[in-house]
Amino acid sequence: MKRKIMALVMTAIVATGMLAGCGGNSDSASTSGSSSASAASGSSDNSASAASGNSTAEELSGTITAAGSSALKPLADDAAEYFNELHPDVSITIDAGGSGQGLQQVADGTVDIGNSDVSAEEKLDASASEGLVDHQVCVITMAPIVNPDVYEAGVTDLTKDQLISIFTGETTNWSEVGGPDEDIILITRPESSGTRATFEKYALDGNSEASNASMETDDSGVLLQNVKDTKGAIGYVALSYLVDETEVATLAIDGVEPTLENTYNGTYPVWTYEHMYTNGEPNEVVQAFLDYIMSDEYGSRMEELGYGVSSKMTVTEH
Repeated sequence: MKRKIMALVMTAIVATGMLAGCGGNSDSASTSGSSSASAASGSSDNSASAASGNSTAEELSGTITAAGSSALKPLADDAAEYFNELHPDVSITIDAGGSGQGLQQVADGTVDIGNSDVSAEEKLDASASEGLVDHQVCVITMAPIVNPDVYEAGVTDLTKDQLISIFTGETTNWSEVGGPDEDIILITRPESSGTRATFEKYALDGNSEASNASMETDDSGVLLQNVKDTKGAIGYVALSYLVDETEVATLAIDGVEPTLENTYNGTYPVWTYEHMYTNGEPNEVVQAFLDYIMSDEYGSRMEELGYGVSSKMTVTEH
């Protein structure tokens, strides 16, 4: 059962060259020069490449604060580690909390960057969003996930109609879709979540999910853990949360697996662009961080982390 979650993702990496940059949980991650060791140990070759490409870069110092999308947080955390190898005097703090919260915070001026799975106009009124500058950094794919007991009992693929019926609360037992005689437990995200907005738009064809208040979380990591721990559970997370995951199973939609390869070729529908918003044009330090995330040097890391490179998309709208 240990579903071929990232084996399929890695197919895209092997099959396609690493192109230039494309261009997430409620805990915050603060990164400075002393914290770069973990990134270096994870991929010393990539780190060396990044450093060599920026060895003459002007030294920077200052602070960067970011908040918002939990789906984008793993990428932001990783990029911060590598950026600090080049600029150890820059302190970067990244919180999650959901796209809506991140957008509101950057609009209010309480953070430098608002990370979001959706455009600012979808979460904020015109007066709040008009001063924000969009930095589109990558593509992200959302996958429906289930507790292993559901997958092992035979539910490996759902049609769009079945998925809609489950998440709107119409279908309440797995036996109705070929699974075990077991209650379906929805693990849901709050309305502020950009991941929820993306899933509702592209997986549920615009239908609103039936929120399970007792299991609702604004943290993708917590949602993933809840699906692992709860028999009969179903939820959804970005592929970035499934890179090294073996304890949950992904479901195909209408026979199409949620992989980067299927996202690139246009057959898998549940994806969106990821955004990093600033309030007006960013200062020198923030701009350097954004440039780094979208650079050739860092672009090679993105697919390893489960994110898609925008330039590899064969379809750009859906």
